[in-house]
Amino acid sequence: MNMDKKTKVVANWIFIGIIMLVGQVLLGGITRLTGSGLSITEWKPIMGVLPPMTDEAWQQAFKQYQTIAQFKFINQDFGISDFKFIFFWEWFHRLWARLIGVVFLIPFVFFLVKKYFKSWMINPLIILFVLGAMQGAVGWIMVQSGLNDNDVYVSHIRLAAHFMSAMVLICYAVIFWLKLSVPSANFVSNPGLFKGMLAITLLLIVQLVYGAFMAGLKAAPAAYTYPDINGSFLPQGAFADGSFFHNLVYNKLAVHFIHRNLAYLVTIFIVMWWSKARSITHSASFNKAKNLAISLVLLQVTFGIITVLNGAKMTNGYFGVYEWFALVHQLTGMLLLLSLVSLVYLSSRKSNQLIA
Repeated sequence: MNMDKKTKVVANWIFIGIIMLVGQVLLGGITRLTGSGLSITEWKPIMGVLPPMTDEAWQQAFKQYQTIAQFKFINQDFGISDFKFIFFWEWFHRLWARLIGVVFLIPFVFFLVKKYFKSWMINPLIILFVLGAMQGAVGWIMVQSGLNDNDVYVSHIRLAAHFMSAMVLICYAVIFWLKLSVPSANFVSNPGLFKGMLAITLLLIVQLVYGAFMAGLKAAPAAYTYPDINGSFLPQGAFADGSFFHNLVYNKLAVHFIHRNLAYLVTIFIVMWWSKARSITHSASFNKAKNLAISLVLLQVTFGIITVLNGAKMTNGYFGVYEWFALVHQLTGMLLLLSLVSLVYLSSRKSNQLIA
């Protein structure tokens, strides 16, 4: 497929959007790691573009924050300068989301008027817009779970839903971009590799959900040893908190155990899959994606180990060694998922029908 000029422009626009979306998720990670996510207690999609502009407005925002449990039980020693720091990251996270909306809507209208879009492109673009709007709504539902007198953090389950809905949006955008930009000769019709990669991708999705659970429960400091988990393979107390299924979701040690061992499985399966896919060399896009995948999974495990070992250094509100490695660990996990989704798309016999 040789792209015409207009299609190339649309593909570049989508790629810019993908970069911005990845940046948005990273800003969400910074917001979480600095404990900033509950600093803005209202959802004002239009009026919330600007931060408080006067001392009186800042005091009012701070007063609202002082009514929730996070301030009362964790940040009761905060002054206005501390509040402004955490407010900034949540505000910037929301501002970036609005900017993504602008970067989507204005070019969309322009390209529509100038007839840059082929007819099949319209529905996927509408779906992208709907997914983006839903992501904002899920984000506010998540924030609401921490705006009360009892919870000092947002629900880790809603945090996982917010993160994974963002990944659905980004993965859909990546598939759309691949459909626009990858020549048909670069697709690899291999049912065995397709099914294997699809299974690995689904396993990675579970792993990422547990990564979000780890983040929401702040489970890394619960076991900052490696390769053992507090001295053993299965840490004591991992499944001692109520029912088995309750432990799977709420017990920090169980979540830690599952997240860590899923990482091993994902790594082993990717290495096995990559060894089988090495014989395919005719597709430049496929080769880049498969080599990127194995590189990223090895980096992901490495950064995960470093993050765990620094779990005791977790700070409250500021960025230290733990926070930096946790953020990089999140980034590599996201990029790994995108590389695997690309491989699923490129190895499917029905790739051209996945978005139409």
